Amino acid sequence: MAKITVRQLDVRGKKVFIRADLNVPLDAECRVTDDRRIRMFLPTLQHVLDHGGRAIVASHLGRPEGKDPAADAKFSLKPVAEKMSQLLGKPVKFAGKVIGPEVEAQVAALRDGEVLLLENVRFHKGEDIIDKAKKNPDKKLTPEQDARRVELAHGLARLGELYVNDAFGTCHRKHVSMYDVPGLLPKGTRALGFLVEKELKYLGDALNNPQRPFVAVLGGAKVSDKIKVIENLLAKVDHILIGGAMMFTFWAAQGQSVGKSLCERDQLDLARSLLEKGRGKIHLPTDTIAAAELKAGVATQVVAGEVPADLLGLDIGPQTLAEFGRVLGTARTIVWNGPLGAFEVKPFDTGTVAVAKLLAEATARGATTVIGGGDSAAAIEQAGLAEKVSHISTGGGASLEFLEGKSFGPIEVLDDA
Repeated sequence: MAKITVRQLDVRGKKVFIRADLNVPLDAECRVTDDRRIRMFLPTLQHVLDHGGRAIVASHLGRPEGKDPAADAKFSLKPVAEKMSQLLGKPVKFAGKVIGPEVEAQVAALRDGEVLLLENVRFHKGEDIIDKAKKNPDKKLTPEQDARRVELAHGLARLGELYVNDAFGTCHRKHVSMYDVPGLLPKGTRALGFLVEKELKYLGDALNNPQRPFVAVLGGAKVSDKIKVIENLLAKVDHILIGGAMMFTFWAAQGQSVGKSLCERDQLDLARSLLEKGRGKIHLPTDTIAAAELKAGVATQVVAGEVPADLLGLDIGPQTLAEFGRVLGTARTIVWNGPLGAFEVKPFDTGTVAVAKLLAEATARGATTVIGGGDSAAAIEQAGLAEKVSHISTGGGASLEFLEGKSFGPIEVLDDA
């Protein structure tokens, strides 16, 4: 169902609470090493500021445990405020806390066109309380957990008159700043940001209205992580190309020896079932680049079929690349989620980089190419091809669940267009 966007809100003179995804990597000196997520968020922020809004931005960063403040200090968003200020070309004020009187005073002091970034929302124990509750035997919030949730929800809701969700990376989680806060604000005040709008358009169009042939490229380590994606995509795609370590679970399910390769032995029946359901659509690798260990510069060999007992497969082989290239060569819509090999270690990045180049070529000839975040996004950035594809998702887990066909509560709670 279509939702209103920030462009439909009258932000002038209003306090606009924006939930962003500024979960960027920091080095040992707490400097931002990859500002892509900040840059992707700037169009929404700039729109609010240019139209006279007063922006209050919230985000998470990492996974602070909340046990040792000194240890959690490395998860502060203060370096992000500094980097955002550089990219925005104007000061970004920073609140050292998430909620409370001091923060409310800073918000009250904002003028039209100014922005305040709150401290990491996960510094408050209520933010991801729903996830923590899943660890309880009865899967329910304890009274103490519920009190934390309510405190944070109301504390954040007091900061804004309008709410904008521009954090696709956490849209699959009912975290307080994502789900409870917009639920506390009036109808007509809750909208999508431009980044989430773009994510939903590309992923939604790919799944529901693709130009054909529609090809999905799925990699990663475990079949168990991609079960629901494969099952959902089988009814939508023309072809599914399988790579990554999960290929060996499929090989083993067919009775092939996989040597020391990573293999989910407890998923063999499932793999056989998926192959039966996807007969004619699922394409498995026919060869692999194998080695005695995962190590840079190690001796490798191309193995077709049976992997020797003393070796492990670490990438797709040249025969597979040729076949995948043939399928991708005619594709009009391509969705890619998961690397095709151990791309972090050379030379086992060859297959992943080659597929990234095939997607860039497909884009150049007019195909729509969508990269599903996470390791896939890192791989295509590493290959220097980020600007050569149609869209790179900012949400690895979120894009995966979207491909599974799941609904997102934090989007459903926003106002319908």
